[in-house]
Amino acid sequence: MTLSRRTFMAASVGGLVLPASTTFSQSPEQPRRGGKLNYVIHPEPTTLVCFNTTEGPAIQASTKVVEGLLSYDFDLNPKPQLATAWSISEDGLQYRFDLRRNVSWHDGKPFTANDVVYSFGLLKSAHPRGRTTFSNLADVRALDDFTVVATLSKPAPYLLYALAAGESPIVPRHIYEGKGDPLQNPNNRAPIGTGPFMFKEWVLGSYVSYVRNPNYWDAPKPYLDSLLVRIIPDGSARAVAFETGELDIGGSTPVSPLEIERFKTLPQIGLETRGNEYAPTLYGIEFNLDNPYLKNVLVRKAIAHAIDPSAVLNVAWYGLGEPTVSIVSPTLKRFYNPKVKTYAFDPKKAAKLLDEAGFPLNGKFRFALTHDFQPFGENFKRTGEYLKSALAVVGIDVTVRGQDFPTYLKRVYSDRDYDFTNHPFTNMFDPTVGLQRFFTSDNYRKGVAFTNASHYANPEVDRLFAEIAVEADEAKRKLLIDRFQEIIADELPVIPLMLSRSITVYNRRVVDHTVDGTGVQSNFAGVWLRG
Repeated sequence: MTLSRRTFMAASVGGLVLPASTTFSQSPEQPRRGGKLNYVIHPEPTTLVCFNTTEGPAIQASTKVVEGLLSYDFDLNPKPQLATAWSISEDGLQYRFDLRRNVSWHDGKPFTANDVVYSFGLLKSAHPRGRTTFSNLADVRALDDFTVVATLSKPAPYLLYALAAGESPIVPRHIYEGKGDPLQNPNNRAPIGTGPFMFKEWVLGSYVSYVRNPNYWDAPKPYLDSLLVRIIPDGSARAVAFETGELDIGGSTPVSPLEIERFKTLPQIGLETRGNEYAPTLYGIEFNLDNPYLKNVLVRKAIAHAIDPSAVLNVAWYGLGEPTVSIVSPTLKRFYNPKVKTYAFDPKKAAKLLDEAGFPLNGKFRFALTHDFQPFGENFKRTGEYLKSALAVVGIDVTVRGQDFPTYLKRVYSDRDYDFTNHPFTNMFDPTVGLQRFFTSDNYRKGVAFTNASHYANPEVDRLFAEIAVEADEAKRKLLIDRFQEIIADELPVIPLMLSRSITVYNRRVVDHTVDGTGVQSNFAGVWLRG
């Protein structure tokens, strides 16, 4: 997916035309209009417009209403959405976007370049990854109603891949500008967008209801009459709902991994593993380095030796994933470094390191820690329970603490009232966008979710990411990313445990639900139901 820095990229006009992915396909059947799609997400989102969050449920709900400039096929080639053509200057400092005409917001106002200008600024200030993605954005302006030019202070070789609806949503300027704090805007809970579905109502704890946008720019889409986003907290209840036909589709492995093998035998149920290409995700541990025990690197290394990642994969996740040694996903083959330092499962060595760190056994235990797991399903809870038992063997007394998602976010990112947690580390399509937020000192941002919760600070890592963000030479960039991985593997502010293998579960009457690299985070404009 390497792009020339000196070529014009467009969907339908002169210059280099980007090739379509060879794996992109849609059903040869004629789409059928009508019907309601029952789509489950978990947990309940905190917002319905994802300009200020990277939480998966919010993205999945948001992208049905609010769109991005581009979408991306399974090979991550950019494709048109609200932008129909785009170009990059010779020096990589200027991006030009030609916008789609005759597009309206759901309230009837016209979509224009001013909406894009406003959205870029909002994403830079409010989005957890936007601070990095748009850090080099020096100026963005509308040349006319349908042309936007973004000027950078330094090159950003990842920028063209960051413009999907779930990552960089374009919001209506007239709804947000001059209306106070965008984070408190009523539109976040009752969104107006340009997408194929229009917001109808949000019944907390139950569902979010959308209806077909009759004026959608990509007619005759959407084919569905309505979309009901169901909130079902219990995994067993979700499994039953799929079996009975009450649910049509759900992403991010919506049922227990124990159910997956059984679901393979059900004739009405399909399982899809594609659609994770845009945002490969690792699961791992993040330490609070302000903790008096965990700030000692010997303690962190001891914990790494006390944990058997294969047990996490097979016991907590029932094999639904793959092993990994680095915080960079092995699916990002251009960046992955398989030669980083590793920590073999060795409880005796772990105990020795804890002794060396000055924490000998005092009776049964050396010290106590509290573990907060991200409440995105039973698998994270089981991971916490495994960690409790594994660390008890080496004399660390762990209390596993569960809570709802808003309480978890407040505890970890605002109050910092936690010792260590296990949660996803979404790599995205590039380490600058996906991982920098977890490791650079300027991303220690109290109150901002999915940033540097460990309070990790290393000047060399800060310097490396500053260079990674602007280095256009892929070979040089790979060396910088390799070095970053080596440092993290040695200092262990986080411990990668496994690469997730996310599955979309669907009723076979649902057609064309996974058509690009964003999977269920796409807008579902082309989804239709067999009779």
